Amino acid sequence: RLDIADEQSVEALVEGLADSPGLPSVLVNNAGITRDNLLLRMSAADWQAVIDTNLTGLYRVTRPLLRSMIRARWGRIISLSSVVARMGNPGQANYVASKAAVEGFTRALALEVGSRGVTANTVAPGFIESDMTAALNEQQTTRMLERIPLGRVGSGQEVADAVAFLASDQAGYITGETLHVNGGLYLA
Repeated sequence: RLDIADEQSVEALVEGLADSPGLPSVLVNNAGITRDNLLLRMSAADWQAVIDTNLTGLYRVTRPLLRSMIRARWGRIISLSSVVARMGNPGQANYVASKAAVEGFTRALALEVGSRGVTANTVAPGFIESDMTAALNEQQTTRMLERIPLGRVGSGQEVADAVAFLASDQAGYITGETLHVNGGLYLA
């Protein structure tokens, strides 16, 4: 396991990759945590933990791996955001801010590296089957499903399929975009 909020852990991983036959040409930034609370009750430590993992960790992993992609003139960087980056969600100011920043980071990166054959995109899942959504009670789940035009919870496989598409040659002309996988909960 890698703690991307810990700079030394990331450096050790990248050094280990440097000794391997080839650095990755596809990077999926999927680390993320929540520390939910209303802003007036949110501690500075909870704010910082989410920003360190969800945003600063993205920087720590992407930056050292980018050079090899540029050198190879081919690479795919896919970062996971969230539907709440666009919609907001009470009690998640830190999480929403971090995921909106992931989308902004990705658009800026796409402009920086596109001429070198590297694409950068985000996938923004909505209400997806997970440990987090399994913890919701029946009433909360019903309320959420009423807001989703497709009327169901998404699967982790559907998110993985979106990531796989963006990593493929078929997505070679797509960069700086956010692919929303949310059953219509948010329409871009």
